[in-house]
Amino acid sequence: MVGAYAALVENHSLPRTAAFFDLDKTVIAKSSTLTFSKSFYQGGLINRRAVLRTAYSQFVFLAGGADHDQMERMREYLSALCKGWNVQQVREIVAETLHDLIDPIIYDEAASLIEEHHTAGRDVVIVSTSGAEVVEPIGEMLGADRVVATRMVVGDDGCFTGEIEYYAYGPTKAEAVRQLAESEGYDLARCYAYSDSITDVPMLESVGHPHAVNPDRALRREALSRDWPVLVFNRPVRLKQRVPGLSMSARPALVAAAAVGAAAATAGLVWYASRRRANALASVTA
Repeated sequence: MVGAYAALVENHSLPRTAAFFDLDKTVIAKSSTLTFSKSFYQGGLINRRAVLRTAYSQFVFLAGGADHDQMERMREYLSALCKGWNVQQVREIVAETLHDLIDPIIYDEAASLIEEHHTAGRDVVIVSTSGAEVVEPIGEMLGADRVVATRMVVGDDGCFTGEIEYYAYGPTKAEAVRQLAESEGYDLARCYAYSDSITDVPMLESVGHPHAVNPDRALRREALSRDWPVLVFNRPVRLKQRVPGLSMSARPALVAAAAVGAAAATAGLVWYASRRRANALASVTA
């Protein structure tokens, strides 16, 4: 996957490097936000009709049939749906159900790849269109060094207004990668990126080592035309069931603020919506 680099820690006299991972269908087998729909229903945030609609959206997503227009319609629907939700309640629901819902759908191949990049001395960055309230805890569970995610505007009452502060989608993801490279000193020519979606081509082409993971048809064609590696991940596994020596639970997640660019309050996704890297607070182990 990562090749010979994975076995060696990079020369730290060289510029720093990172591996950028899309989340849904790249690291985990489903949509991170839609996976919590039942929990949000049980918490009184959505009704049964909304649960059924998000179940359908999950099906479309998994079938690879959610194109840009469908994603926009889904965004508009979910953005309106979450208006008025109490942010603290959302965070509590995610925290309470995270391991039951997300742990079983993490791809073993992705978890191993994350470990290999850490062993090689690279930062691991999750870059996801889903909301920060969902993505940040997942990134922490995975041992990611930082997270970029969509952020929703929160009103003075602590509830989502339904507006978007930052939308991590398409070209905006690539801009986030470039801004992180500038602020953290990453050499993008030596960095890696992984995604399943054609919408992430801008992010993939911004690094020297792009990879298509479980690609949709459009991304598969693009990857083949550009000679990008195509990876197939198909073994979801609970982290605690993996080889103990490979468990990532011992590695603290250093979640950086997703404030990478004042982009795009123009378009947004619902997904409800991280701080500078805290090396002084915890040691980082592979």
